[in-house]
Amino acid sequence: MEEQILNPTMMPRIGDDAPDFTAVTTKGQVTFSEFAKDKWVVMFSHPADFTPVCTTEMSGFATRKAEFDELNTELIGLSIDSIHAHLAWVDNVRKNTGVYFDFPIIADLDMKVSKLYGMLQPNESQTAAVRAVFFIDPKKKIRLIMYYPLNVGRNMDEIIRVLKALQTTDKFGVALPLNWTPGEKVIVPPPKTLDEMDARIKDDSLEKVDFYLAKKTL
Repeated sequence: MEEQILNPTMMPRIGDDAPDFTAVTTKGQVTFSEFAKDKWVVMFSHPADFTPVCTTEMSGFATRKAEFDELNTELIGLSIDSIHAHLAWVDNVRKNTGVYFDFPIIADLDMKVSKLYGMLQPNESQTAAVRAVFFIDPKKKIRLIMYYPLNVGRNMDEIIRVLKALQTTDKFGVALPLNWTPGEKVIVPPPKTLDEMDARIKDDSLEKVDFYLAKKTL
């Protein structure tokens, strides 16, 4: 997988191959195409080290890392800071709170990765990455993207919820309704032929609003 050079005005989209890169991180050099083989990846950016909102967010990822591990998912962070700033910040937070950022954080001083993934948005900031989250499947396809401004922190429950949702749709070939959480009923894909529609109408095992909207328990 070769590194890609994208137009800086272009941003990766859902369904695109995740752009490849090689970068220095707090866990050593990482080439993304070789990172987390056969696993999901949640890649997220923060504006800057030693800042309050970012500290709460990174601590949130760190304290719930075991949940990501259980979901066969690796975490990787990023900001436009040096590796020395990253290491000092990780050490500072561990000393002050006991929380350890035990996942790689990319030192993106040249903004290469930030630009590659559309994390640097000039109308928000010319020099700080917005709070982006990329959900990338084991085939290195981008499956979901979240963007937050610099002054609003993310919701960790929602990040984990949508990760579980993506994995559920892949495993069972279903869709998920508004506000779905694990354990709730899922949506059965609608019929595509008249025969399938007639079979759906006669199927009493489903919870049906009509033939096009039917739910079931996994």
